[in-house]
Amino acid sequence: MLSRTASHLYWMARYLERAETTARLLQVGARNGLLPDIGGGYRNDWEAVLQALGQLEPFREKYGDPNQRNIETFLFFDSSNPASVMSCMANARENARVVRTALTSQVWDAINMSFQEMQEFHRTERSKLMLNDMTDWALRAGALIRGAIGGTQLRDDGYRFIGLGYSIERADNTARLLDVKYYVLLPSLSYVGSALDQTQWATLLRSMHAHRAFVWTYKGEITAGKIADLLILNRQFPRSLLSATQDSVDHLEALSRGYKQPSRASSVARGLLGEIAELTVEDVFDEGLHQFLLRFMRRNDQIAAAVQATYLSGVPE
Repeated sequence: MLSRTASHLYWMARYLERAETTARLLQVGARNGLLPDIGGGYRNDWEAVLQALGQLEPFREKYGDPNQRNIETFLFFDSSNPASVMSCMANARENARVVRTALTSQVWDAINMSFQEMQEFHRTERSKLMLNDMTDWALRAGALIRGAIGGTQLRDDGYRFIGLGYSIERADNTARLLDVKYYVLLPSLSYVGSALDQTQWATLLRSMHAHRAFVWTYKGEITAGKIADLLILNRQFPRSLLSATQDSVDHLEALSRGYKQPSRASSVARGLLGEIAELTVEDVFDEGLHQFLLRFMRRNDQIAAAVQATYLSGVPE
């Protein structure tokens, strides 16, 4: 496969996953905004969402002080924000359009239809749009496209580059969602273990559609340790850091077998997988959850850089 085609498929998937994450973060912000205002609650929660996306400063430059209406507009519709749902959907659709012949008609139709629906949202009077309706739509659109890919794409190298885009972006996004809760949302460390802490954890689980999985897997009350175990180390949960990294390794090894050539990207991914597969949740907390997540995101970025250098730059490594 041409590196240019592989790059468009890979980035199409990354933008699709990124659109879902922005929608999930909007849900977290909206739900936490309904909680009692302790230590600045509402406003700090929305700032935390912007911080998690690395968009706090660009937002302040354009809109000034955070308020819910402006943040919703910035994160959902603002085409100047590269992390907005609209920007991500537009970029995903453009990448898909360029490699239209590498996609099944079902996948293209799902992406194109979602983009057209997004345009309809944009043309609708803002006062008639509820945030929950917008975020629910974004998550349904993402599920529809993933279903079309899983159900119709041939398991060839194109499928592997799409899967690789999803898995690398998902690992990064799960780490960011965890980080926004533990490091940013609580007013102070004295609230760890409090009712506010418990409620925010439950909200985070629901925003990732992980609450039922948590209940099935763990008994008793919601604790930071159990949630960290589910979202970082649990192989059965598809959005955990371990599962996402395993998916990256599987796709990269399939590419290596298909091209009959080992790659540095595969070695880098196996290195990260081997490291986190041996961890316990106690190891994570001993290091510090925030410090661990930052380190994980850097290592995940190294996989992405190796993929870029190995397969997408057009220069064989």
